[in-house]
Amino acid sequence: MSYLLAIDQGTTSTRCVVYDEKLNIIKSEQQEYSLLYPEDGWVEVEPAKLLKSVYETLDPILNESFKIECVGITNQRETTLVWDSESGETIYNGIVWQDRRTANFCSSLKDQNLESIITQKTGLLLDPYFSATKISWILENIDGARAKASAGKLRFGTVDTFLLWHLSDRKIHKTDITNASRTNLFNINTLKWDQELLDIFNVPLSMLPEVCSSDDKFGSLARNGCNIPITGMIGDQQSALVGQECFEHGDMKATFGTGCFLMVNSGLKPQISKTGLLSTVGYKLEGNVNYALEGSIFSAGTTIQWLRDNMQFFKDSKSSIDLLSSSGQSNGVIFIPAFTGMGAPHWNASVRASFYGITRDTSQQDIVTAAFKALIYQVMDIRDALAEDGINIQNLAIDGGMATNEKFCQLLADFLELDIRVPASTESTASGAAMTAGIGHGIFSPIKKSFQSPSQSTVYSPRENIFNNADLREWRKFLKVLMQTYS
Repeated sequence: MSYLLAIDQGTTSTRCVVYDEKLNIIKSEQQEYSLLYPEDGWVEVEPAKLLKSVYETLDPILNESFKIECVGITNQRETTLVWDSESGETIYNGIVWQDRRTANFCSSLKDQNLESIITQKTGLLLDPYFSATKISWILENIDGARAKASAGKLRFGTVDTFLLWHLSDRKIHKTDITNASRTNLFNINTLKWDQELLDIFNVPLSMLPEVCSSDDKFGSLARNGCNIPITGMIGDQQSALVGQECFEHGDMKATFGTGCFLMVNSGLKPQISKTGLLSTVGYKLEGNVNYALEGSIFSAGTTIQWLRDNMQFFKDSKSSIDLLSSSGQSNGVIFIPAFTGMGAPHWNASVRASFYGITRDTSQQDIVTAAFKALIYQVMDIRDALAEDGINIQNLAIDGGMATNEKFCQLLADFLELDIRVPASTESTASGAAMTAGIGHGIFSPIKKSFQSPSQSTVYSPRENIFNNADLREWRKFLKVLMQTYS
């Protein structure tokens, strides 16, 4: 039997998953790693630690007797790495997508009235979230970096490109179209790196990788004597879009991982949002580009990790279920989980996390429930923004680690007043990478909804009289006050 391998490199962990040709999981390895927070709003990853997590999950699989036909890579997007093209060594830590250090640079570009140009070309906002200002920061703040870049001696990559560089024995410098579309340097109308954008951010074209289709031939994985074709690369949220089989206009998914990302297939042409959502490339498969609208929430799983690791409210994430009120009542406690600012549709890089309404009677359950409710309220804000952009959600497919929390899924259905569908396997990001690689290798063709059936999913239907609109109004009021305070 032949198998497909997905390398799923996420913000705080790496997974390697082996699938058979029916996309059943055969074997899975996972390795967590920690991030660095050197200053307020800064989030970094050590490149060596990231690579180590990949190798420690990959090697046990390569050492087994699986006949792996092809490899798909999916990755945390926007995270920025720059390395010397001759030595292969990074010149600075990876700057993670959550990092907000370039907020002032973004503000200065906004003052020059450049945001509308950037949005029309990229579908994105002018925000520290994206890669371009991160590249600029490295070039301006690391000794000798600007001169090396001008001389063509530096390479930039998001994590997909960085992994491909190393897994191909430092021979291949490529990215896929979905990751390119998250840099603020890629024109989603022409589907090319854009010279005007490069000039705005002062980034040399020579640093940038070749842009390919998501199902292109990216080279070979050369490790432990193996030589396996890499035939898929795709950003993690787009990969989940594929994994949830959102191939038709209006199909939508939400992935609850480190952050939460709602993404809807918006068809064959980019749609510029009027409400602060992002227009991005959903995928390019079998020669066809599909676009997507996306709402990004920066803190989802990270909030639960904070409650676990910093507050020590529970020993593991599964134990959080015991402290989550099934009714959604938090005894008046409100939480704004803005550890690294707020994403869509608010886009405030400065605001920070805060509690409101804590009294002597406040319990751990109140705080944990308030944290989960805050995530749901942010989803509701994105739902409302989508409606203003002409897209009404009728039902929602979700995946990611938090999709295994039954209480959370039920409350999500209750508050959104929608059916919530959870697939049998919540690893949609990894399965999307495997599907993309399988399409690139000719195993799956054409694209069709064939791997999941409704019977394989769990559906949560909304209960009556659970959602309290007054609580939502209070949460939004407190968020507005905070954003004004940090403006």
